[in-house]
Amino acid sequence: MTTPEDTTAVVRLDLRAGAAALATPQAVRDRVAEQLGQAGLPEPDYPLFLVTDTPAGLTDHQLQYELLSGYRAVGETRILVLLVGSSPGSYAGGEEAYLPDRLLVRPTTLRAATTGLVWAGDLRSARTALDRVEPDDPAALAVLVDLLSVPDVFVRVLEGLRKLPDSVATPGVRLLEQDLPTEVRDRAWRDALTRFAGEDSGAGDLVDIVPDSQLPEPLRALVTGRDGRGHGHRRPDGRANLAHRTCAESLGRADEDLVALRSFPGLLHPARRDALEADLHQAREDLGGFRALVERALQGGGGAAAPTAEAAARLGALGLRVPAADSAGERVGEGLRELAGTLLGRGLALRSVAQHFTELAGRVEPVPGTALLHRLADHSEESVTRGSATEYAAPPRTPGAVLLMAGAAGLLGGLWQWPAVLAALVVPVLFVVVALLGANRLRTGRRAARWPMGPRLAAVAGAVAGAAVAYAADPPLWLGGTGLLVGLGLTAEAVRRLWRDAADSWAAGRGTTALRTALDGLDTLLAELVREHWAAEERLYCADAARSVAGMLRATAAAADAQAAPEPPAPAGAGGTDPYEDDDWLSAPSALETPESDAGDGGADDGDWAAAYAWDNTPDRHGDPEADRAGDRESSPYGDRHGGDPGPYGTPSPAAYPAGSDDAPWASGEGDRAPRWLEREIGEGGPELVATLAGDLRNTAMAAMAPYWGAVERGQAGALALARTEERVRELLSAARHHLWRYGVLAPPPYPADHRARTTAAGLLGTDSLRVAELMGRETDRGAVVQLSSPEQGALLSRDPEAALWIRFAPATLQGEIEAAWRKSGSPPAEEALWTSSGRYAGLIRLTPLRMGVVDTVLPRQSTGGSARTDADPADHAEPSVHAEFREDDRW
Repeated sequence: MTTPEDTTAVVRLDLRAGAAALATPQAVRDRVAEQLGQAGLPEPDYPLFLVTDTPAGLTDHQLQYELLSGYRAVGETRILVLLVGSSPGSYAGGEEAYLPDRLLVRPTTLRAATTGLVWAGDLRSARTALDRVEPDDPAALAVLVDLLSVPDVFVRVLEGLRKLPDSVATPGVRLLEQDLPTEVRDRAWRDALTRFAGEDSGAGDLVDIVPDSQLPEPLRALVTGRDGRGHGHRRPDGRANLAHRTCAESLGRADEDLVALRSFPGLLHPARRDALEADLHQAREDLGGFRALVERALQGGGGAAAPTAEAAARLGALGLRVPAADSAGERVGEGLRELAGTLLGRGLALRSVAQHFTELAGRVEPVPGTALLHRLADHSEESVTRGSATEYAAPPRTPGAVLLMAGAAGLLGGLWQWPAVLAALVVPVLFVVVALLGANRLRTGRRAARWPMGPRLAAVAGAVAGAAVAYAADPPLWLGGTGLLVGLGLTAEAVRRLWRDAADSWAAGRGTTALRTALDGLDTLLAELVREHWAAEERLYCADAARSVAGMLRATAAAADAQAAPEPPAPAGAGGTDPYEDDDWLSAPSALETPESDAGDGGADDGDWAAAYAWDNTPDRHGDPEADRAGDRESSPYGDRHGGDPGPYGTPSPAAYPAGSDDAPWASGEGDRAPRWLEREIGEGGPELVATLAGDLRNTAMAAMAPYWGAVERGQAGALALARTEERVRELLSAARHHLWRYGVLAPPPYPADHRARTTAAGLLGTDSLRVAELMGRETDRGAVVQLSSPEQGALLSRDPEAALWIRFAPATLQGEIEAAWRKSGSPPAEEALWTSSGRYAGLIRLTPLRMGVVDTVLPRQSTGGSARTDADPADHAEPSVHAEFREDDRW
């Protein structure tokens, strides 16, 4: 049984003309490879051949049928032959003469179980009885061939033919085609490509779509795992910890000396200042040793490249503890794929996703130690000296409480009458003496320390105010004495605070604060260096892979931009050199494309695409069909009378006929191109058309990138894997375009899709699926099906109404809508409905078997010898290679 994934394409061949070119196995393989290659498909494992021929060609083209039946492939080869026209009149040399359509002669090659025949004697494409449309009308044949080329329909028809006698039947059809005008589809495709590719934006324009907490686990561990490291980065017995502890102890002793200096004994005796300066000098030397060790660690912690295992070993020799990776780098490829799927699933454009991957690479990439060397200058000896000078540049600010206490002390000490008023000078003099003594005690070289002037001025002002109050109030002596004692107490407290602040300012100027800051900064720098060495190789690989993915996404965006660019118009009269260029069924124009839209010049207005399907009642449009058939078509049964390129498989291309030409095959009557068994419903595009196509492109990109994730997981995400992935992306984008042109908008591309339900026909086409549900319903008027048989052929059909086989089909995308419409209307669901991969056609096919004895199978009398003449000229095979044959019931 052929699985659906094996039946992705149907190879179409037209043996009504040019069959002689398929006279060798290599010629057949070349034709197949040409069709599939232009569609971006490989050699088929389960070939499906749709052959268009005439009843007479069954015996004339026995060699070609033998070559197709013997096509070398892994699986079985299936052949569906579409016969158009009448059968030969009688047996050659037989006594009984048969009227046309009385006998169908086929070779035994076509009697295999993998072969079926569909005989359409008349395509019945005439809209009225006045139309003179030929039985093999090219426009109607193109639609029928297009329908049978859908793999699901091909397989179901062939399976149905197996159930009928001789695997032969005549078809009856009623079709509904839903699609978009060419210009609407092209515009939607270009808009979807532009939305899919996106625009370049700076790093500052991005929004944090996926925060660290929501990153896939492998990536989150690499991004945030190092932030939890660094505690205990120095081993207790290591050199780094010893140097740090020595410097810290020196600074600790300096802090103790500073506490002693800030007391009154420190103001009176210089020994405590000398002890503090000695400890600060030792701390500077110890800090220099620690700084040298940190510099050695930075220089040995990785060069221009990222940190390596060797650099981590050198850090260990310096007494630093580099934590283990803890398998943090495992499943990096899986994490990147999940992140890409998350970002694309949220509708981000390719270039935006690429920018996110670039930022991820910058965040996760380890920083080499040499990249941190410039930060060492922030903690150099010059920086410490400069910081100390900055701290000591201005005198300490005098708190308001000290000023208040100085003023109050002067006021209380000045409450004396003459001649005792001289005692009011005691408090100001004490402030002046302390200022001189303190400035001299904290002298640096020849420059005395700055002492604030505020307390002295406040004391003088307070004394003057006290004397003035005493002069006016005439207080007793005991009050002046008590005020002086209280003023001396306030003076002592104010002096203590002034000395404390002055000692702190002086100590900061000598480097106590700057040394402590430098020690902590060097240790932080050392801890950051150790953190950067955590899982360095894993993080480096993740960063490289993320940048590679970003490059691939940008290349994909560039390919999408190239697809979205409008193709330059071909020069008038320019013809292709490839004889099968227009025979590519995947790139053939839609059946809805009008002559006006395909014509290079002289066409109608682009917006008037429906005019091609309007009725034209002009009397002079009626020509002589008999003269038509006796004229130009005599030389070519499907030919092009205007020198244009033929359409797919013998159907004339609309571009070969000027707009409104009376010579077009579909203009011989008053109707439009569509045969009477085909209804067309044209949509202008739904609101979700562009968004859905962009989503299909995202699924296509993920499918193209699937092999690349395996290369990432294996550590082989190099230039070769990237180049192969970019090539695959371009191929799949081209295949997606062919799929859209071939199967329409409703059919999703044949790649792994997301789990969201595809939108409705109204959202994509702007049409309603109710007509499809009514057409497929069980209560459908079966008389609406048009039997594609001539009146003469009708006598050969089986009269048993139960013998016919019915096939009801519709796009799989509309299955939910159609079944919902059936439930709403109360109609029971159709049994064995076929939900096809194509999104263009829906309707009914009736396969009616022929009466017993109508089909005659013959055997060749001699070998064709086709395989022995592979180097013969194709012209040698213009005549049938088998001239003598006999029926199966004859005897040798």
